[in-house]
This record gives sequence, C-alpha cells and structure tokens, in this order.
Amino acid sequence: MSALSLPNILTYGRILAVPVVVACFTLPDMPTFTSRWIAFGFYAAAAVTDFFDGYLARIWKQQSKLGRMLDPIADKLLVASCLLVLVADGSIEGVSVIAAVIILCREILVSGLREFLAELRVSVPVTWLAKWKTTVQLLALGFFITGPAGVPVYRWTIETGYILLWISALLTLYTGWDYFRSGIGHVMDE
Repeated sequence: MSALSLPNILTYGRILAVPVVVACFTLPDMPTFTSRWIAFGFYAAAAVTDFFDGYLARIWKQQSKLGRMLDPIADKLLVASCLLVLVADGSIEGVSVIAAVIILCREILVSGLREFLAELRVSVPVTWLAKWKTTVQLLALGFFITGPAGVPVYRWTIETGYILLWISALLTLYTGWDYFRSGIGHVMDE
C-alpha cells in the first residue's frame, strides 16, 4: 500500500498535531482560553483520526505495515505528550498524577513487550477493551485540555476529566496486565 494513502495521511496528521497541541500550552503571548480552545481543536481532530485511519484502511483494504507501525506510535505520542504538558501546567495535579504515571508506564511497558514479541514473530492483537481504554483516555485528555476554558460551556469539565482519567488508569492496569499475561510465556521461553 502507498505511504500516501488516506489512512496513512491521517496518521501523519495525528503525529503532526502533537507539537501544535504542546505549543498552545507553552506560547507565552497567547491568552489561556484562546490557546486551550486552539489546542482542543487540533487535539480533537487528531483523536478522531485515531478511529478513521484504521477504519478506512480496513474497509478500503489499504492496510499497510507502515500504518500498523505508525498508528500505535501516533496514539502514544498524542497521549504521552498531552499527559506531560497537562501535569507540567498543573491541569492534572495531586494524587491524580499517579493516574497519569500509570498510563505512561503501561504504554512504555506494552510497547517494549510488543517490540520484543515482534522479534519473535508473535502477534499480540489489540483487544476491544484496549480500544475502549484508548477512547476513555482521549476523552479525559480532551476535558483537561479545555480545562478552565471549557467550564463556561460545561460546568463539570475538570471533574469529568478527573473521573475519566481514573477510569482510563484502571482500564490501563487491566489491559496492561492482560497483554503482559499473554506475552510472558514467550518472554520466559527465551
């Protein structure tokens, strides 16, 4: 399949959105409310491509090795960058930083496990629960990105972000354990 197929272009777009979202939190001259809504716009577009790139690749039969490699990388870049920026600017604080760390650690551990298993030519398919975990993570981060700018639109923006963050952390623990349990036998055989 072509590196320039629409599903792959959507994945590239998700990767390119990451520095834009991060820049919105670091540019000193932009008003906070404006920067948060711009960040949310780019973030929402990137999050939506997470569904469409895989869906379109399957229905158009444009699945490729490049797409299979880049899709999870794009997801992890988006989630990890947003978590780091949101913790750094104080949007995620207190004990909820633990939820952010759980999510980051799981992503790194599962990536390492997948890479090791790929060398052994062992496939670990993505489960439906893992897809739901990603969806809940993306929703949580969306609420945090809008943060105080979102409160006039939806009063419980920040509280909803915290609830979804903890739900995604719990799903993260479960799905991480599930992947680890599936792959540990192959690791121990080495």
